[in-house]
Amino acid sequence: RAMSYVTVNALTVAPDQAEAFAQRFADRPRRVEETDGFERFELLRPADGNDLWLVVTHWRDQASYEAWSQARTPRSETVADAHELWSFDVVQASAAS
Repeated sequence: RAMSYVTVNALTVAPDQAEAFAQRFADRPRRVEETDGFERFELLRPADGNDLWLVVTHWRDQASYEAWSQARTPRSETVADAHELWSFDVVQASAAS
C-alpha cells in the first residue's frame, strides 16, 4: 500500500518570467491547504540554470487529489511556456530524526 500520492507539475518558465512565476505562487489563495487529504505543497525553483520549475503536492491518496482537482477553478493566466503533470505513489520515505 502506498504511503501517499504525489503530483508534480513540471513547468517551463523563461528566465525573464521567473520572478513573476514565483510571485504568482506567493499570492495564491491557499485553498488547497484546507482540502481534505492535502498533506504538503512545494514550489521548486531550478538551482542548476535550467528553466524547469516543479510544483509538488502531497496527498493522503489519489482520491483526495482527484476530488480537489475536479472541484478547483483553474487559473487562466500563466507565465509558463509549457507544462507536464506527473503523479506518483510514495512507496518509501525517510526524514531526518
